[in-house]
Amino acid sequence: MTIGDHLDELFGLPAYTFPGPEHSPRPVEPDAVAWRVGSDVYDADEDWTKAFARFCSTVDTVRVRALIVGAWQEAYDTDPSDVIETLVAARDRFPALRAVFLGDMVGEECEISWINQTDVTPLLDAFPALEEFGVRGGSGLRFPAVRHGSLRRLVIETGGLPAEVVRGVGGSDLPELVHLDLWLGTPEYGGDCEAADLEPILSGARLPSLRHLALRNSEIQDAVAAAVAAAPVVERLEVLDLSMGVLTDEGAAALLGGQPLTHLKKLDLHYNYLSEPLQERIRRTVETAGVEVDLDRDDAEEDADDDGTPWRYVAVGE
Repeated sequence: MTIGDHLDELFGLPAYTFPGPEHSPRPVEPDAVAWRVGSDVYDADEDWTKAFARFCSTVDTVRVRALIVGAWQEAYDTDPSDVIETLVAARDRFPALRAVFLGDMVGEECEISWINQTDVTPLLDAFPALEEFGVRGGSGLRFPAVRHGSLRRLVIETGGLPAEVVRGVGGSDLPELVHLDLWLGTPEYGGDCEAADLEPILSGARLPSLRHLALRNSEIQDAVAAAVAAAPVVERLEVLDLSMGVLTDEGAAALLGGQPLTHLKKLDLHYNYLSEPLQERIRRTVETAGVEVDLDRDDAEEDADDDGTPWRYVAVGE
């Protein structure tokens, strides 16, 4: 599966694409939408920084609350260093900014695992009041440990999340973080983390406010599930999301054999490789206790080698 749609909202605001130079933006209050600014990848005359300069000269940026960074030119070959530097330099023009998403691209613009990234934490340093931050693309992505006192939601979407990034997130002090969503991916696209790399996150020591934990789209989903089964952070969660990965009966059984999950509001296991008996066991264990459970298999399909060895795939790889 590839990502076929741009974000439709950010920070609870509907996404609105700032139009190209040949069109004028429709009348809209600056604080009523999440502004999506991207270069026209088919127009060599306007790169992202030029589009952003035009945006700043057109929109009252003092009132902008959410900003979505769309495609920059040749994202498959160029990282967003210029984009990040431009945003950091403009920070005083955005006193109300509370949400940023970096790399909102669909497959026809750049496949997720081809999106080049870089160290994205300068944006967190530049905007200490930021409450939501999202990134798409793991190639070259860096996230050294930071401290941020306002961030409530962190999303990193990749087809392969480097272990160094997982350790950076785990080493960060994020006292207000409520929602953490990591797409771990596969080794073929740089996802080289192991379940042990998640331990600082699963301990919850630096995440006292965490209520929604998503560790998904992982080829090692069984090992992740086994680690989660005994994780201290789980007892304070409301939502646990282990969807979109290669979750089999082995991992689901380990999860059920660990600490109780009946305190959750939702357990999301959609896109999985679970047998009907194991799905029924999950329903009997947690759904009957009032937990909302998503066991939809979605598009999860498996192939097999000539000798019968199964091939299973994460939901979003390339």
